[in-house]
Amino acid sequence: MCGIAGYISRHSTPDQRAQAVGRMNKAMMHRGPDDGGLATCGEATLGMRRLAIFDPGRGHQPMSTPDGRWHLVFNGAIYNFRALRSELAARHEFSTDCDTEVLLAALVRWGRDALPRLRGMFAFALWDSVERTLLLARDSFGIKPLYLHTRPDGSLVFSSELNALLASGAVPADIDPGGVNDYLAWLSVPAPRTIYRAVQSLRAGDAAVWHDGRLSITSYDTPGDLAAPAPGATPARNREEFTTGLRAQLEDSLRAHSAADVPVGAFLSGGLDSTALVALMAHAGGSRLKTFSIGFEETGYSEAETAADNARHLGTDHHSTVLTGARLAAEIDTVITSLDQPTGDGINTYYASQAARAGGVTVAVSGLGADELFGGYPSFANTTRLSRWLPLWNRVPGPLRTALLNCCDLGDTRSRKLADTLRHGHSPAARALLQRRVFAESTRLSLLSPEASLPYAPHPAEAALAGELASADLFTLASVAELRGYMTDVLLRDSDVMSMRHSLELRVPFVDRPLVRWLAGQPVSYRHTPDRPKSALAEAVRDVLPPGLHTRRKQGFSLPYPVWMRGPLRAFLEDLFSTQSIGRSGFFEAQTVQHHWRGFLAGGDAAGWSRVWSLAILIAFINRPRPVVA
Repeated sequence: MCGIAGYISRHSTPDQRAQAVGRMNKAMMHRGPDDGGLATCGEATLGMRRLAIFDPGRGHQPMSTPDGRWHLVFNGAIYNFRALRSELAARHEFSTDCDTEVLLAALVRWGRDALPRLRGMFAFALWDSVERTLLLARDSFGIKPLYLHTRPDGSLVFSSELNALLASGAVPADIDPGGVNDYLAWLSVPAPRTIYRAVQSLRAGDAAVWHDGRLSITSYDTPGDLAAPAPGATPARNREEFTTGLRAQLEDSLRAHSAADVPVGAFLSGGLDSTALVALMAHAGGSRLKTFSIGFEETGYSEAETAADNARHLGTDHHSTVLTGARLAAEIDTVITSLDQPTGDGINTYYASQAARAGGVTVAVSGLGADELFGGYPSFANTTRLSRWLPLWNRVPGPLRTALLNCCDLGDTRSRKLADTLRHGHSPAARALLQRRVFAESTRLSLLSPEASLPYAPHPAEAALAGELASADLFTLASVAELRGYMTDVLLRDSDVMSMRHSLELRVPFVDRPLVRWLAGQPVSYRHTPDRPKSALAEAVRDVLPPGLHTRRKQGFSLPYPVWMRGPLRAFLEDLFSTQSIGRSGFFEAQTVQHHWRGFLAGGDAAGWSRVWSLAILIAFINRPRPVVA
């Protein structure tokens, strides 16, 4: 796990580029405290910070081929690098035992065709000094980020973090109104857009080529690929065969994701997902596994006691940290400074990662991704329900439909979001993605000033899902929508930023290409039982789970925001929602924003806290001091 950066330009001096990349490296010190490097190769200057996981004593980057033609900076982990190394050994003499050298050799040997062969999480940049061409790529799920800025003269600046990109001094930090509108809709700014007007994010499964001042981007792994069975995959003939196969796939993924030359631990909550992984890791043997959880004084929100019980049953070396509202209030400015983009989520990962790093591990395993694969979210059931009664809705006369939708717009948040889905959900893919809308359209428009408001825009993944998965069953469609929407745009992005803030490599064994492709080849009825979400996962690991966990109702992990927002965080929020603060941001109608804040304090919409909190983070992020281009 590292941070990478680069500046490719024919219009600046090597010294100018080196200074800019050096500033980006310095801004990413937390991503790679173990080593750093910077190299200029013709018109390309590449830099990186390294968190050493494989072969810690070697593997310095930028890494070059012996002939000096190819130069690589790489962030992530290639879990099948030893298998690829054996395949490449006949043509390449390796001098390290790290995945970076194997990735370099694979790219030199196979070029862009190497990308589908990589198992892992990655974002990299490969410079060809002969062709004067840069290849950039991001893994299929978007576990690792990569941000790009193209200057008017065709120069390219890239980095693993937006904060680092801005630190280069070469990238303007103007907030993008489109990004603000997207955030209010989706709780994040979906790629390829970012919160900054001049920066784009490479999408999951995309590769980009820069040559002679021009950047071209194509997809090597699309949403349809995630729903396509692996070549030669055999569907299970019965549920028992499926359960046995799933167990084998999970164990294989954990073996890959547990590989490291540094200490590995795991996040552990009271729920099924993380406990299943920890149970399998403990069952596999080896040294006593360190596990980490976050608890709260507010017992109705805390899973700390259940997590501790699970840890005792599994025999792990467990560490539990109690996070209080007072502590978060005291540190909220530091947390917001850590954000790369605004998000209504991620603070839990910030503190869990801090605890894991302080507890002596460099790598931690997370249960993220199981809900997306096995139907654990309410969005799956909602998508199915909509499809059942949509034909009836379509038979309602047009004028009556319009009147009913207008009535919904005057109702509560759920009614308004239903109206949005009926208005804009013109395909199953659109309806699946719309389950993740945060602010209803009428609310979004009322929050923004007229100059900042933009028309309705679909999720960027909608067109690809609607086209490539037009004939897919509803469960598969909902699963891929969650994988390429909420998981990539919110959960994985936050996990990367917050874990790397504490120099921790976070691994997600459920987000594994071989596992996903194997599941795609199995009967949906085995993978998902609507009245028992994630029962397939529970059955596959039942023999190693603590008693009763496989039947425990999903709780979901959330900080006690409703309590803290009326208590320790209230002063912070009162200041943010002041007329002066809202006006300074330049995007919002102060009276509408304050109406939502007062409505929360008055105890209105039970779920309203999440929208108020996400709005507060957006205003705080926009109001942060931003660097100016030199």
